[in-house]
Amino acid sequence: MARPDLADLRVTEGVEPVLGVREHTHATAGMEDKDAGEDLLDVLQERVAELQERLWAENARAVLLVLQGMDTAGKSGTMRRVFPLVSPQGVQVAAFKQPSDRELDHDYLWRVHASCPSRGTIGVFDRSHYEDVGIVRVNGWIDEDTVRQRYRQINDFERMLVENGTVVRKVFLDISHEQQREELQERIDEPDKNWKFSHGDLEVRAQWHDYMHAYREAMAATSTDHAPWYRIPADRRWVSGACVAQLLVDTLEEMDPQPPPPADDLDGVEIPALDD
Repeated sequence: MARPDLADLRVTEGVEPVLGVREHTHATAGMEDKDAGEDLLDVLQERVAELQERLWAENARAVLLVLQGMDTAGKSGTMRRVFPLVSPQGVQVAAFKQPSDRELDHDYLWRVHASCPSRGTIGVFDRSHYEDVGIVRVNGWIDEDTVRQRYRQINDFERMLVENGTVVRKVFLDISHEQQREELQERIDEPDKNWKFSHGDLEVRAQWHDYMHAYREAMAATSTDHAPWYRIPADRRWVSGACVAQLLVDTLEEMDPQPPPPADDLDGVEIPALDD
């Protein structure tokens, strides 16, 4: 069973990745076809659940999975594909939307740090602190000097997390302009998906090239050894699901979490039956 080739999808520090190009977004990452990808995903889902249980039992480290991407890239769907067998208490999801007035009264990383996963858990950021060098940059709410400053601060922040026991992996779900058009049109044409559509989606889509530029530069500046970025093809959801699941399995297997030793003097211990 061919596994996705993640090495080719890792972003090299200082090198801007190609984003939004159909040749890359529609790729299969080395997997043969949809059936093979879905079979692999079934296996990976079980392995994620097993390794997360060991991480929970160890209770010493955490994993942070950052999911970024344009609208319709499949962030929520990716979570459903990767974690169907994991205990809900083992996954902490944080969705970063427009900051509240209270959050705006603090530095931009304040709300992010408060949402980082606790020991023994896998944290998933649905959008993240990268909005603070993405949407705010595209809309001109910060200047270029502040953008560069934030790249440095984000690298330092993620290094601090890693040095304190949180393994960080970052994923950009890469869809093409054409695929996004199809996904948005589906939200309009299918009544049960109308709720997903907002006219603001069209405003963001009109800024597509500005977002691609912002993401390319941010990923090149912040794909480090301690917190690497992966550009995952996302036009086909079976590809992105298998790739993210494989990345998570590889990460957890490298961590090799170990449950604590058993309690002393278990030999011969029997649990007494209760009287009726």
